Amino acid sequence: MNATSWSRTVFERLHKRRPDPWGVATRTYEHDKYRRTLAVLSGQRFHHALELGCSIGMMTARLARQCDRLLAVDVAEAALIRARHRCAGLPGVSFHRGQLPDAFPPLPAHACDLIVISELLYFLSRRDIRSLAAHCLRVRQAGAPVVLVNWTGPTDTPCTGNEAARLFINTCRAADLHVTHARRYAHYRLDVINGPETPEPANHTPD
Repeated sequence: MNATSWSRTVFERLHKRRPDPWGVATRTYEHDKYRRTLAVLSGQRFHHALELGCSIGMMTARLARQCDRLLAVDVAEAALIRARHRCAGLPGVSFHRGQLPDAFPPLPAHACDLIVISELLYFLSRRDIRSLAAHCLRVRQAGAPVVLVNWTGPTDTPCTGNEAARLFINTCRAADLHVTHARRYAHYRLDVINGPETPEPANHTPD
C-alpha cells in the first residue's frame, strides 16, 4: 500500500476514462449499500447535511429527500459534472470540489446535523484521516450522526477499509463520541458515530 492520499489527478483520470469507474449506478453491491445506509437514517429529517465523497451523486440524490440542505463534496470535477446533472432540480442540494482534508468546505462550527462519508476514507493517508475527523468534529452539531461506509475487501489504497474506519472512529472517541451502530456485511462495514448525548444501544457490535 502507498501511504500517501490519492491525488485529484488520479480521480480525474479515472472518471474521464470511464463515466462511472466503480459502477456506483449499476452494481447490486452499491444499491444494497445505499439501501442499508438510508435505513439507519429512516424517519429522520436533517436541516443541513454534509456528504463527503459524493462521486457522481447516486447517494446524494437519495439522501436529498431527507434534507433541507445538502452539501456534497468530491475531489474530481469530472465526477461532480455528472453529480450536478443527476441532482438538477433537487431543492437544497449544492456541491463543493476539494481535495480532503485540506480543502474541506468552509462551513461554520456546528453547522451540520448529519455527516455521511461513504467509500472515501481508505483513499486517504492515516494522517489525513485523522485530520478529516477533526474537521468533521468541528462542523458537527451536538447529537448529529456521522455515518461511515467502507469497503472491507482487498485494496491497493493507503489504508484498508477496516483500518480507515478504526482511525476515524478512534479520533472521534477521543472527543467523547461513540459508535451507536456497527454492522458488517459481505464486502463492507457500516458504522454510525454520535455523541454522549445519544445512548449507545445494548446490541452494539464492537469494531
